[in-house]
Amino acid sequence: MSASKSSLTALTLGAIGVVYGDIGTSVLYAVKEVFGSGHVPFTPDNVYGVLSIFFWTLTVIVSIKYVVLVLRADNNGEGGLVAMLALASQAVKHKPELRRILLIVGIFGTSLFYGDGVITPAISVLSAVEGLEVVSPTFLKAVVPLTLLILFGLFAVQKHGTAGIGRFFGPITLLWFVVIAVLGISHIVTNPAILWAISPHYALGFMFHNPGITFIILGAVVLCVTGAEALYADLGHFGKKPIRLAWFAVVMPALTLNYFGQGALLLKNPDAVKNPFYLMAPDWALIPLVLLATMATVIASQALISGAFSVTKQVIQLGYLPRLNILHTSVRDTGQIYIPLVNWGLFVTIVLAVVMFRSSSNLAAAYGIAVCTDMLITTVLTFYVIRYSWNYPLALCIAATGLFFMVDFAFFASNLMKLFAGGWFPLMIGGAIFTLMVTWKDGRRMLNDKLRADALDLPSFLEAVFVSPPTRVDGTAVFLTAEPGTVPNAMLHNLKHNKVLHENNLFVTVRNHEIPWIGLDKRLTIESLGHDCWQVVINYGFKNDPDLPKALQQIKGRGCELDNMTTSYFLSRDTVIPTIGSGMAQWREKLFAQMHHNASGAADFLNLPNNSVVELGSKIEI
Repeated sequence: MSASKSSLTALTLGAIGVVYGDIGTSVLYAVKEVFGSGHVPFTPDNVYGVLSIFFWTLTVIVSIKYVVLVLRADNNGEGGLVAMLALASQAVKHKPELRRILLIVGIFGTSLFYGDGVITPAISVLSAVEGLEVVSPTFLKAVVPLTLLILFGLFAVQKHGTAGIGRFFGPITLLWFVVIAVLGISHIVTNPAILWAISPHYALGFMFHNPGITFIILGAVVLCVTGAEALYADLGHFGKKPIRLAWFAVVMPALTLNYFGQGALLLKNPDAVKNPFYLMAPDWALIPLVLLATMATVIASQALISGAFSVTKQVIQLGYLPRLNILHTSVRDTGQIYIPLVNWGLFVTIVLAVVMFRSSSNLAAAYGIAVCTDMLITTVLTFYVIRYSWNYPLALCIAATGLFFMVDFAFFASNLMKLFAGGWFPLMIGGAIFTLMVTWKDGRRMLNDKLRADALDLPSFLEAVFVSPPTRVDGTAVFLTAEPGTVPNAMLHNLKHNKVLHENNLFVTVRNHEIPWIGLDKRLTIESLGHDCWQVVINYGFKNDPDLPKALQQIKGRGCELDNMTTSYFLSRDTVIPTIGSGMAQWREKLFAQMHHNASGAADFLNLPNNSVVELGSKIEI
């Protein structure tokens, strides 16, 4: 019992550090952006109304939608938009047209994650460092360079992994929540009546009397739920109970106290609107607070970077991106990965964002559209999951998701007003990633169709070969083939040039599925083709780590014995040649050909031993 309690405590602390780092740092800029916009006159009723909107936004979107409802929609214990997409697409597989539309919508939402991944670290770290301006105006010129230096250090250490420093994330972030709660309480005690803003009638009254202003400020209010998607994405790491416990016991109370403390400060001193968070603190605490805020924002950014690595790996497994160089940074934790291209691609675009926008207020204009679109997509996918996977009545499904859809759409519509002020930036990034994803998916489909059309039937081919069999040599040959039952090009080239056949021959097809995990008991199927030849199908979920030699160990005792020292892996290295007049637009075919050329080799992706791989090339026109 005590071990269980200890485990729950550790997981809850971990969830505080990883899951809630982003939403925890929103207190740095959310209130400032709402009241600093100049749209809301400083009156007690307006302050109460805005604080009430903050509280009920957190309650409806985070507490009810994500923590209560969406966390229930786990995909074999995994969460996140990719897991939700896989769950929804499986639920409507009997409706192919609807499934195709949901896949496109879900992949677009996943693409927007990268746009969010650029804005969030930039605005978080920049807003923390801006606290130096409160210490002294002389630090103004140092804010942007110092922000860039911190971000460079953060991305530079990624290749070493975060397993060593990860254990400090929870305690530091917990300290952060304690500090922001204490700061809030220190001002609430001067005006306890501010707590009446918890009542929803203040929010409703503000919206009723100021509909136009309400619509405008929703684009800034959404800043208070930054990182809400993270608590669902990290479901597989921590589980529902620790995430829920961390939210209701620590995060939500601390955020509420701080927001209400900032409100009390603004009622007493409206001039504090230039940076209400830092102006809550006494002068002696400013520098320690800036340091703590910087650490908290770095941790929040780290969680998002790790999420980008994880999402990219999942998308590759689902077949929407080419194979990339994926490095494991921890021997014990398979989830600790590093993708150089994603890491430095994010860094370059974040630097561009910081240099272009130069302040957290300007970045706030760019923030929101991507997040709100993802929230809308999550709500839509949730509807299809609870309707077709859980088989709930239609009326109940509409009632359960309709309210959230209206709330999400209101925030989305408000953020559209920021489109030309900066909202275009994350949309541009998301659109570029989406183009790459759909081009790769369509290109792979065309390539496989071409290979399938030109392919020879494997059983018939083997029967013809063994009428007059070639010389057999010792050892085992493993031929990778896209489709079971087809002759791989590598085998044709091997017979043509080397005129030999190995003693044992395995024709292996690797299949990736729209579920997170596939256990070892369902990992491999094997079928004898005669003449010491076997057809093997290996199955992976989108969160499994492909390891072909390890998977093939399961065939021992099933008619074929493998010896690592005498096993060779034959791969076909295809070169794609774009053609005019068929398939995709020519620019997309050229893009696909370039992506195919730059993809990392199947050998590294499948963890094949370098000294046992033979690659044979061929050209394919699409």
